Amino acid sequence: MSTDGVQLAVHQLGHDDPSGGDPFAGRPVLLCHATGFHGMVWAPMARHLEGCAAYALDFRGHGDSPPPADRGMDWNGFADDVLAVVDAMAAAGIDVDGLVAVGHSKGGAAILLAEQRRPGTFGAAYLYEPVVMPPEVRAQVGATEGGPNPMAEGALRRRPTFASRDAAYDNYASKLPLSALDPAALRAYVDHGFADQPDGTVTLKCRPEIEAAVFRMGGVHQAFEHLGEVSCPVTVGVGEVTGFGPAAAAVSVVERVPRGHLDEFPDLGHFGPLEDPPRIAARVLAAFA
Repeated sequence: MSTDGVQLAVHQLGHDDPSGGDPFAGRPVLLCHATGFHGMVWAPMARHLEGCAAYALDFRGHGDSPPPADRGMDWNGFADDVLAVVDAMAAAGIDVDGLVAVGHSKGGAAILLAEQRRPGTFGAAYLYEPVVMPPEVRAQVGATEGGPNPMAEGALRRRPTFASRDAAYDNYASKLPLSALDPAALRAYVDHGFADQPDGTVTLKCRPEIEAAVFRMGGVHQAFEHLGEVSCPVTVGVGEVTGFGPAAAAVSVVERVPRGHLDEFPDLGHFGPLEDPPRIAARVLAAFA
């Protein structure tokens, strides 16, 4: 249970084990997804995290986790979700001392916010294009509270209902940006990101108005201003840098984290962990070695 009465869904994801051992055993790692997605999109990457026991949460308003009653999507609530899952893991007898975490986009920001609030929560973090931008960049990309926000406006235009999951998959696979995803990651997104309706159709679990509310609050949190307080090693993965946004801010994040490291993927985009799960998994394992 997180704050605001949100009951979080958490998924345990297995890995490929050539030795035939337990695919759910190993060093615990927490996986935190991007806006509009859910924990199960990590399944294709988790298969390559040999020796790790992966736990992926559905953030509030995403996947099988409901939004707060007031539908407020302040990003500090996502930090609450991260800390609630860590506490639940500890209560279940999982050794969270030196816990490592992987975050994508909003998930990366949530990890940093959680570590800033409770120093020592994580032993290391791998963050792919975390949405942690300098104040001047927030204004340029419309990420300030109350200002115009193209990402939020785009989310509100998203088609919420399809005739079936296969119809949704075919639609997404035919055009950018989701056509860039690895087929297994796109399949996981569709299979677990839609809810069945009585008339046989399927509807997005993360409703467009919720996704839009998350985007509107993306520039309000203060994670960037407190990066110097993050003492654990942080590797920031970054894809092609075009214009402003998380990719363009990656170097600034690394420079301000005391133990920061940049990991570049010029052939990938913002959805890197979902575009090339095996390669990102290999770099995650190397960072945590």
